[in-house]
Amino acid sequence: MRKICYNCAVSLDGYIAGTGGEFDWITMDPEIDFQAISARFDTYLLGRRTFEVTGGQGLPASSGVRTFVFSRTLRQCDYSNVTIVGDNWKEVIQSLRKESGKDIWLFGGGSLFRSLAQEGLVDTVEVAIIPILLGGGVPLVAEPASRIALALTEHRIFERTGTVSLVYEVKDSRH
Repeated sequence: MRKICYNCAVSLDGYIAGTGGEFDWITMDPEIDFQAISARFDTYLLGRRTFEVTGGQGLPASSGVRTFVFSRTLRQCDYSNVTIVGDNWKEVIQSLRKESGKDIWLFGGGSLFRSLAQEGLVDTVEVAIIPILLGGGVPLVAEPASRIALALTEHRIFERTGTVSLVYEVKDSRH
């Protein structure tokens, strides 16, 4: 079964975007191999707000990658390059996990992560902690959230920028 990996950048005070949804504070460390990270995935999952803020531009471009946007308000007929997922999101996720292929990148945001994690549908939480305090914005996990037990499996410090990469396995998954 394919894994769903919540992989994102987060400020030291726990935000994945600023108060206006901005992500210009994310430092691109030259030692981080974004191409290798992207190569692990063939499917992206985005919440509506993340999709609208980034316009899908924050996603690494590569052929053969499918993007699913979770929204109750967007209409499929307005978008030809992504799949809009509405109320049937659990069935879509379960179906994607059963397909053959690479892992699935839960790209954003905090509300989508909370929804999937509460259903036991997230396998790893992979964060790059950027050394900045935003003081507010979009949290890593939207409230109200349930407790999620994690086990550290990898860590790395990027000394040039001070970014710390942490990879956790979700311990109390229900799938």
